[in-house]
Amino acid sequence: MYFDPKFAIVTGSDSGIGRATAVALAQAGMAVGITWHTDQHGAEVTSEMIRSHGGRALIAQLDVADPLQAASVVDTLIGDLGGCDVFVNNSGTADPAPFLDLTLEQWRHTVAVDLGGAFVCLQTAARHMVDVGHGGRLIAVTSVHEHQPRVGSAAYDAAKHGLGGLMKTIALELGEHGITANSVAPGEVATPMTEQEDVDPHSVARPGVPLGRPGAPEEIASVIAFLASPAASYVTGASWVVDGGMLQMGPQGGSHITSDDWRRAAD
Repeated sequence: MYFDPKFAIVTGSDSGIGRATAVALAQAGMAVGITWHTDQHGAEVTSEMIRSHGGRALIAQLDVADPLQAASVVDTLIGDLGGCDVFVNNSGTADPAPFLDLTLEQWRHTVAVDLGGAFVCLQTAARHMVDVGHGGRLIAVTSVHEHQPRVGSAAYDAAKHGLGGLMKTIALELGEHGITANSVAPGEVATPMTEQEDVDPHSVARPGVPLGRPGAPEEIASVIAFLASPAASYVTGASWVVDGGMLQMGPQGGSHITSDDWRRAAD
């Protein structure tokens, strides 16, 4: 079937990667549903960016840690938009702590948001796509830590590994419906989550990354926009790493690190 996306939902699109993605999908001609958890003003800024270029945007508050509320919000947003051809699960959180100090509450919160909430939202959107029968695109923003762990991030690493596995299973099960499922795994990106809001990533030195800097939200969004497009019709079950080459530094990291500082989480 030919895929002609007209409606998209991007969770956590009040800033950072989510905002850049919502704008990119609007520029591709889609009406976009924007969700926010605590930053309503940020969602309104995203909406205004889309509308200023003639696009259509709707806003809804979404708490992915509350599965019943999350499913209801996604359902309502699909109805208000008029459909959902592309669903981007971008919402996420992290409760960094060393494994021995990680509390059960921290574990549950991270897994509830990054994996449980993602499951509910993706399933709700997928059921709509199957019912309509026009195919669809399910995209999850994971992390390079879907592939390699980080000291001090046990809950986050586990949730992102789980989300990557979930997307691969979805790809297997929903391919017969013309629905693709892929992950995008960013490295360090200049966003509020990394305390680099409004920072030009080209001005930040990262010697341990082959490209020498963090990424920009728009660089992640461009890959998501490709996966959401008709051009990506034969791509499914994949995890697209967008990290400036960071994950390729394993052997170099092992041979060039000269102290035990890496054993402690970064400040």
